[in-house]
Amino acid sequence: MIIDLPATTTSQVNSKLVHLREQGGVNALGRVLTLVIVTDDDERTEEIIDAANQASREHPCRVIVVAKGAKKASPRLDAQIRVGGDAGASEVIVLRLYGPLADHGDSCVVPLLLPDAPVVAWWPFAAPSVPAADPIGKLAQRRITDAAADRNPIKALDVRAKSYTEGDSDLAWARLTLWRALLAAALDLPPHDKITSASVVGEADSPSADLLAGWLAARLGVPVRRGKATEGEGVVSVGLQRRSGDVELYRPDGRIGTLTQPDQPPRRVALARRPVAECIAEELRRLDPDETYHSALQGLSKVTRGRVVQKVRA
Repeated sequence: MIIDLPATTTSQVNSKLVHLREQGGVNALGRVLTLVIVTDDDERTEEIIDAANQASREHPCRVIVVAKGAKKASPRLDAQIRVGGDAGASEVIVLRLYGPLADHGDSCVVPLLLPDAPVVAWWPFAAPSVPAADPIGKLAQRRITDAAADRNPIKALDVRAKSYTEGDSDLAWARLTLWRALLAAALDLPPHDKITSASVVGEADSPSADLLAGWLAARLGVPVRRGKATEGEGVVSVGLQRRSGDVELYRPDGRIGTLTQPDQPPRRVALARRPVAECIAEELRRLDPDETYHSALQGLSKVTRGRVVQKVRA
């Protein structure tokens, strides 16, 4: 069910929510957090709401979408409430702000926050330079950005590293979970020789490839080289060099990876590129500071860029 409230106020929105709850159509109990989504891309708002709805099936929450409209218009708040099948396992409140009100989304969000529940802020597209200093970012315990959606993803990562505050995270980091798990599991198997160097190859503008290189540099304490891929999307391959033989994880098609290591046959592993809904669901599983992400950001300064020679694969 979708209810439109044109030219309204947050007080009227709250009153409508209470009315719906009394009618039995909305149950606020069991909501574990408030997810505030800030976007100025109206064409892709539905796509983001759909991702939040899918994530809400794992994390029942109230979703508040702050959609910034034309700033030259007269001040106006148009709201929309979605419940039931149109809101996944959550209740979705879409706030479209026009005129000077577009710069004061926090004042519209505060009255609608769930009481005594954590707040997570998510910028799926353009994000503030310092999320923790943003008015809506100040309300949140967790702040999620997406460097891959920035016009210059690699520069965006450098900005994230300089402005990092406990509670910050990025979907480019969540996209690496399967890569990190496979590499860590591979090193648990013999031979347990020390890694002497590492390399990461990916698209030139892939922030995930940079973060993976930063993570390896920070955790292994060895030279790491970041190379540009001539095929594939995102992260294409990772190599860990050691005396007894290299560990390599190669994914040219964005779906299936091949893991090779000494004295073992090559293994094909599922390594599909993760959808946004899956990544945001993972980010909502923890609200404490992500120290590993922070160390990966710090490791970026230790990574060198240059050509990486990839082995010929059958």
